[in-house]
Amino acid sequence: MSGHSKWSSIKHKKGATDAKRGRAFSKLIKELTVAARGGGDPFGNPRLRKAIDDAKALNMPKDTMTNAIKRGTGEIAGAAIEDISYEGYGPGGVAVFVECQTDNRVRTVAEVRHIFAKHGGNLGESGSVAWMFQKKGTIIIDKSAADEERMMELALEAGAEDVAGDEETWEVITSPEDFNAVLDAVKAAGIEPISSDITMRPTNSVQVTGSTAQQVLRLMEALEDNEDVSNVAANFDIPAEEMEAAG
Repeated sequence: MSGHSKWSSIKHKKGATDAKRGRAFSKLIKELTVAARGGGDPFGNPRLRKAIDDAKALNMPKDTMTNAIKRGTGEIAGAAIEDISYEGYGPGGVAVFVECQTDNRVRTVAEVRHIFAKHGGNLGESGSVAWMFQKKGTIIIDKSAADEERMMELALEAGAEDVAGDEETWEVITSPEDFNAVLDAVKAAGIEPISSDITMRPTNSVQVTGSTAQQVLRLMEALEDNEDVSNVAANFDIPAEEMEAAG
């Protein structure tokens, strides 16, 4: 399993503090709004369906979800929120791809640039690292939920591209188009994923250890804590024991 996927798994297992839960609500409201531009019916809009599922998982009030969706469809007024991405390098030459949702590009780019600089990295030009990533669906599952034979059969029959594992988890990889079908199959089998998302996955990795690894993880935390940042992908590979210690 890639270092960044391992990091995502650890973060989900840790759970969220109240402050981070508040940030999660704010980010999900933006995602609901942006996703709803593709249509307010979740059955015909996979991105919106995923956003609604995530919001329900955080026990977001129904009225809050409904209003966010209506802002996206234009039924009620609201700030214009747009998707935008930034690229850069972290400590040790780690490539970082940052996806944001913002109503103010000037504010967001300034904040992202500051976070990179503060944590030993630098913001790059558009296209500087994007070629190292591919958009994929990733479903992380606790290894105790299914043995290898069942996991492989279930995932691949549903349309997954690959299944990888470490000592604690399975990682199911899908195309963006097949993500919902595979996720539905997993849940229908009585398996609740640790996490599931469509994100940018690195096609290569850079191994970092020691103080450099700690710097990279602090950069990741700082970016993910920013309210305008929806997803962060990076191609670091950090030994599991160092990742656990940082967690």
